[in-house]
Amino acid sequence: MKWTLLLATALTAQEAHQHHHGGLGTVRFETSCDSSVQAPFQRAVAMLHSFWYDEAEKAFRAIAATDPTCGMAYWGVAMSNYHPVWAPPTAPELARGAEAAEKAVAAGAKTARERDYISAIAAFYKDSKTLAHRARSLAYEQAMEQVYRKHPADSEAAIFYALALLGTAPPTDKLYGNQKKAAAILNEVLPKNREHPGVAHYIIHSFDYPRLAELALPAARSYAKIAPDSPHAIHMPSHIFIRLGLWDDSIQSNIASATSAKTHVQRLKPGAGSFDQLHAMDYLVYAYLQQGRDRKAKQVYDEMLAIKTLDLENFAAAYALAAIPARYALERREWTQAAGLQLHPAGFPWKNFRYAEAIVVFARGLGAARSGDRAAAGREVERLAAIRGEIAGASGYDWASQVEVQRRTVEAWLAHAEGKSEQAVPLMRSAADLEDKIDKHPVTPGAVLPARELLGELLLETKRPTEALKELEAALQESPNRFNTLHLAARSARLLGRQEDAAGYYSKLITLCSKADTTRPGLREAREFTRK
Repeated sequence: MKWTLLLATALTAQEAHQHHHGGLGTVRFETSCDSSVQAPFQRAVAMLHSFWYDEAEKAFRAIAATDPTCGMAYWGVAMSNYHPVWAPPTAPELARGAEAAEKAVAAGAKTARERDYISAIAAFYKDSKTLAHRARSLAYEQAMEQVYRKHPADSEAAIFYALALLGTAPPTDKLYGNQKKAAAILNEVLPKNREHPGVAHYIIHSFDYPRLAELALPAARSYAKIAPDSPHAIHMPSHIFIRLGLWDDSIQSNIASATSAKTHVQRLKPGAGSFDQLHAMDYLVYAYLQQGRDRKAKQVYDEMLAIKTLDLENFAAAYALAAIPARYALERREWTQAAGLQLHPAGFPWKNFRYAEAIVVFARGLGAARSGDRAAAGREVERLAAIRGEIAGASGYDWASQVEVQRRTVEAWLAHAEGKSEQAVPLMRSAADLEDKIDKHPVTPGAVLPARELLGELLLETKRPTEALKELEAALQESPNRFNTLHLAARSARLLGRQEDAAGYYSKLITLCSKADTTRPGLREAREFTRK
């Protein structure tokens, strides 16, 4: 694809001009509003393209206060409350967005192009009390397609249409039709928009899948430089780095993002933590644990525990608050520690994020099953079934299936603990197959523990190393350079007498852990084997 070259070469020209763009990239979005609000409007749209939704909304409201006849300012407020690839709007966001869309329609605009943008976002909020989120997202996508077709010279129409396609991509489509269509559109506008934050950002989202990630590396390497003032822009490249197992790159990206988010929130809400900061910290813990840098991971975990209040109690914060403790215990195979996890902080509105709560329940259940507390594991299986039942059919991402993967996993390891391997293996296989059908949500660097890795481990425990190695090799295709998958693959190869393959996996593990600050049994085993 030619744009991979374009993005790679875009940087040199871009870096020379970077200081002109206020650290958020270059957006050219002409409006018929008062000339005094043109520059703030471009900046607000740039924030929108880096998903800095709360700041964008404030900026658009300030524009509306300066020029109440500017229908596009209300369009911006409505757009700031619709988050295509994140989570459906909360009830307050939906109310704010719907009100803004009505105001945009009422205020109108002097050009047909602007009226088309306003009609498109109005289509998303129309009948929001009765129509499901997906139906309204599709209505917006179709409306944006019309804007894109009617105004072929308007790059913004193309870029927002590409994002709308990503927002309606079915998670079960393994041919990635919407994503490839979005990338093709972004490729078309790239030559004239090399410093545009949305182009690089949405290319990353288009290819945030194991088999496509390589295509987004140039975008990943350029986006943080295009919009260095946005914590999300600094973080976003790590989506691709993690897909490719580039842990050092991911760590640098997320340290910078967490620092940027912290600095920003301290100016607005001294003493609070930031959801952007927590989001980066989850990715950071994940990467540190793959390199055996457990002390570094613990420092991040401790920092998370010290956060008492947040700028926004949203889905990204909920996910990170649940995932960081679960990852820290499970990746290190500290089963008793996992079995004792509790939701933290207790005052967080967990009831609004049951799928995040399920992560802690899953960690406790797996920890209990693996440390021999079968009664506790059984209780957590029932809790996961209850959560799945509560969230089944909810709008947006299919979290219910994710929770079902977790439920089957705990049930499989409980069956194994009870000596019922004839039940355990098919259950674990069904969990892995279900996880394969549903791609991860963009909020997470990856499954708390990949189901196929756990299937490989279960097969190893039930003395089926040939099958185990096959599953572990498949797991490494999806999630390369994972500590535990490499270790388990090496052990399987050893048991099969494939010494050369075992040496290969162990060597990879040793290289991966060149900065390790603790010695896990897997790393000790690798060093002993390669010394022989």
